[in-house]
Amino acid sequence: MLLYLADYLVHFNSGFKVFQYLTLRAILGVLTALVISLAVGPVMIRRLRSIGQPIRIDGPVSHFSKTGTPTMGGGLILIAISAATLLWADLSNRYIWVVLIVTLLFGGVGFVDDYKKLIHQNSRGLLSRHKYFWQSVIALSAALFLYSTATVSAETTLIVPFFKNVAVNLGCYYVLLTYFVVVGSSNAVNLTDGLDGLAVLPTVLVGGALGIFAYVAGHAGFAHYLGIPYIPGVGELVIFCGALVGSGLGFLWFNTYPAQIFMGDVGALALGAALGILAVLVRQELVLFIMGGVFVIETVSVILQVLSYKLTGRRIFRMAPLHHHFEIKGWPEPRVIVRFWIITVILVLIGLATLKIR
Repeated sequence: MLLYLADYLVHFNSGFKVFQYLTLRAILGVLTALVISLAVGPVMIRRLRSIGQPIRIDGPVSHFSKTGTPTMGGGLILIAISAATLLWADLSNRYIWVVLIVTLLFGGVGFVDDYKKLIHQNSRGLLSRHKYFWQSVIALSAALFLYSTATVSAETTLIVPFFKNVAVNLGCYYVLLTYFVVVGSSNAVNLTDGLDGLAVLPTVLVGGALGIFAYVAGHAGFAHYLGIPYIPGVGELVIFCGALVGSGLGFLWFNTYPAQIFMGDVGALALGAALGILAVLVRQELVLFIMGGVFVIETVSVILQVLSYKLTGRRIFRMAPLHHHFEIKGWPEPRVIVRFWIITVILVLIGLATLKIR
């Protein structure tokens, strides 16, 4: 929106050309989303305080003291991301609209889930089959749109990290891959969101790294130098990534231990979907698997726990997802959180290394 204003004002003062630079608008996106989060956060917390988050009765005993903490704070993240993106991004870019719409629609599914939990005061919320149905509809719709509007072969090619000349033309299987990445990422982040700040900072780190991938993939010179596919227009996604980083940091201000507000499914499902669709658009689905390793292992821990219990009647972990296992073992909550953050930093650095090591 403001880009159009700057393009108009450049006729009167050439200094406004500076707003054409992606790097500047990305920084402004970060700062705008951060300021909005910090400004709106206290107001949202006060209004949601009368509606507390129901706590799992089968969860760690240490969580019982969190009963009554306001939830649905993910709405704050979505407001900040949307505002910053609409203000600083090129709104004629189709990638911007795809990632923004997918994020908001998944947030809508999460909102319904949170709303049901709060109204009925139980931790079940929206039935799993209904949740997965709507997630599937949104993800498949986005995948089909992207597949049908692809203009270069790189948009539907699977890039294998660490190998310079290994790429797989997916064809129609692109739709299937996109579906699994978006839905899988959404639910993985949702499973990880069980401790104060545990999910939001890894999301910020991975989102920021995907912004770097978007910038270089959308720059012909950098893409050629690094040996990655050049995708025209995808660089604009760095604005969305900047907004995600700023809004996530702003939310962490209130969500850090002990949390003043919880993200809820409205935030977790939306942020996970955002990471998934970003990875698809910049053609780094496998790198997302590396950088989001914490999300992956949390999901795998739940799958293994369920399979083990159904097949043998025994549990592998004291409780799943994995962060609860360490809590029950006696790790203080902040220790679990910070160590998972450290692991994410390492994994993100490994993911970024794939830009050069190939």
